[in-house]
Amino acid sequence: MSPIDTLLPRLDKVRRGSRPGTWTACCPAHEDRSPSLAVRELDDGRVLLWCGAGCGAEEIVGSLGLGMEDLFPPRDPRPGAGTTRERRPFIAADLINLAAFEAGVACTVVADLAAGRVGDFDRLIEAAARLGNVAEVVHGRR
Repeated sequence: MSPIDTLLPRLDKVRRGSRPGTWTACCPAHEDRSPSLAVRELDDGRVLLWCGAGCGAEEIVGSLGLGMEDLFPPRDPRPGAGTTRERRPFIAADLINLAAFEAGVACTVVADLAAGRVGDFDRLIEAAARLGNVAEVVHGRR
């Protein structure tokens, strides 16, 4: 049974997302009346989880009676199998969303600093680094 086939039947209010390999559901790690859990199956069978309320993946799978290993397909036991990974391209919309979010963070911190309020300068540096990473991905350097 694949990781996604193990996970989805255990979740409530599962709906297929707008993109292939994506779903939304109620998060089992907290009281959730409307779906706040995003589920994504990668091309290699791994499953990613993101809760809008901030629950961690370990909390989520643990509340379902699963472990983190259940989010990954079984490994090929042959020596040397699976050692070369094919690099998958990033989804453009994900890069745009990340860049927009980090730009918003940067603007907020700069506005706080300009208004004389204490700003989170470390977070500003992190946002700049993440925007640089997006630029590297877009230009093929990563």
